[in-house]
Amino acid sequence: MSSAHSETQHPYHLVEPSPWPFLGALTAGLMFGGAVWYLHDGPFWAFAPGLMGVLAIMFVWWRDVIREAEFQGHHTPIVQIGLRYGMALFIASEVMFFVAFFWAFFASSLFPVGGIWPPKGIHPFNPWEIPFLNTLILLSSGATLTWAHNALLKGNRKGLISRLGLTILLGVCFTGLQAYEYRHAAFGFKDGIYPSTFFMATGFHGLHVIIGTCFLTVCFFRAVAGHFKPDHHFGFEAAAWYWHFVDVVWLFLFVCIYLWGGGALGGR
Repeated sequence: MSSAHSETQHPYHLVEPSPWPFLGALTAGLMFGGAVWYLHDGPFWAFAPGLMGVLAIMFVWWRDVIREAEFQGHHTPIVQIGLRYGMALFIASEVMFFVAFFWAFFASSLFPVGGIWPPKGIHPFNPWEIPFLNTLILLSSGATLTWAHNALLKGNRKGLISRLGLTILLGVCFTGLQAYEYRHAAFGFKDGIYPSTFFMATGFHGLHVIIGTCFLTVCFFRAVAGHFKPDHHFGFEAAAWYWHFVDVVWLFLFVCIYLWGGGALGGR
């Protein structure tokens, strides 16, 4: 067969069959099943096998996508358009998750049982302490990420690496402060509708911060390896979109749940 027949004759990428979508769904189901078991008085390690499986699938799946993009040249401009639409739709689906949690919170707070919100006996967090500090941290991380993107566009790889590292550090600080906040909460998850909606909304956002930090960490090591170029770096852009989405959601959480929902604005 001649070389002309073996070369790609179109700019599209026909993805090779992969076991990772099926195995990823299987391990995710195992992880969440274990988490539900743990929440119903099961052992702490119940979700650990599924979690390890999810992390392993993330590693090999990302490895394959990086190979396609960086070494095999499959991510042509036309392919990148499809990737952008896919990432935008993924973020839109995440928005719907948070809409559901906000809906539950507002339905409970606008028409509270007993006419009082927060409910009697619930002592919400002071929004001007750790929540406000976390707001500053997360907004700062968005600024440093944009700064890193600017360095990438200018071909400043050292600036990209250092600023991306700073963004990751800020993300870790946010997660650590939220864990400290949960540890010292004056209420538990099962103490009523306020704690349930509070922990679901803020905890789901915290999970997204952890996922986004992992996403940025992959980008950090790719940047160290010299993978991104000013005109070819969709992997970095996708991580930046996701991180800015997490920033915006936190602003809504801070205003609606910590300030208004916690009674800090008065009139509650």
